Amino acid sequence: MNDKTHNQSFTAAAIQMNSQQDIEKNLLDIKSAIGAASEQGAQLVVLPENCCSMGAQFSTAERFDVLSATIASYASSYGVYVLVGSLPCLYRPDGTVVPDGRLRQVSLLFAPDGTKIARYDKIHLFTATVGDKTGSYNEAATFEPGSQTVVATLEAGNTIYQLGMMVCFDLRFPALAQRLRQSGADILSAPSAFTYLTGQAHWSLLLRARALDSQCMLIGAAQGGDHLFENGSTRQTWGHTAITAYDGSVINSYDDSLLTPLDVTNKDKNYAIILADLDRQAQQQGREKMPIFDCHRLA
Repeated sequence: MNDKTHNQSFTAAAIQMNSQQDIEKNLLDIKSAIGAASEQGAQLVVLPENCCSMGAQFSTAERFDVLSATIASYASSYGVYVLVGSLPCLYRPDGTVVPDGRLRQVSLLFAPDGTKIARYDKIHLFTATVGDKTGSYNEAATFEPGSQTVVATLEAGNTIYQLGMMVCFDLRFPALAQRLRQSGADILSAPSAFTYLTGQAHWSLLLRARALDSQCMLIGAAQGGDHLFENGSTRQTWGHTAITAYDGSVINSYDDSLLTPLDVTNKDKNYAIILADLDRQAQQQGREKMPIFDCHRLA
């Protein structure tokens, strides 16, 4: 039996960004956001999907190791866990190159000393026809799906927590959230870049539903606003970053797609931060009052 206690609170921060294809600018925003979240008491900072670049996936993938090391150094500098929502990567977890000219979409977790403690390769790849300017989305044309679920251990003081890792489209698959809970998860991460239309229709509902499915706190860090691509086209994402409790209630949220700083003296800020505490005792009591995983029969 692990002698670490389980009765302390744990503070998580979700970051909303409007990442473009200027990686260096995005890194400045990421560093600033991590620092600001740390100052506000965050022990875990979750960045959105495609945090270092929206688009330009192959050129960004060439920098995967350097970008990973850079963000790891931010985790170390501020002494917090940092979850990189996703980075495109040329190789699989075992180091073999992804075949067929494709990539992996990778979420990374760094410890407060900068050590990489988890890598999750996105399992469900976004495939949909949406009534926006892009129209048809097919992530499988660019990415190879991952095949392994990941639950990582977090330590804060004398307390341990288990973080189940997801990315964006994974939110539409309740079996994944349930599998992560069955593997011991207390918290689920869902860094995302939902389209404006699908986000408007389903984002909040999916966050609350997966929290209910798993009885875990769910951290939905999102991209929001317009993103300009190399070919001159744009993509609009929904934003509305939110953290949801085990019972489906929204603990905290940033209720907008656009990043309009509340502090008028800081108009260049290109991110928003929300924070929430995991109430471990309330979550455990809720699980005991409705023991759905003791009743589960199909998986």
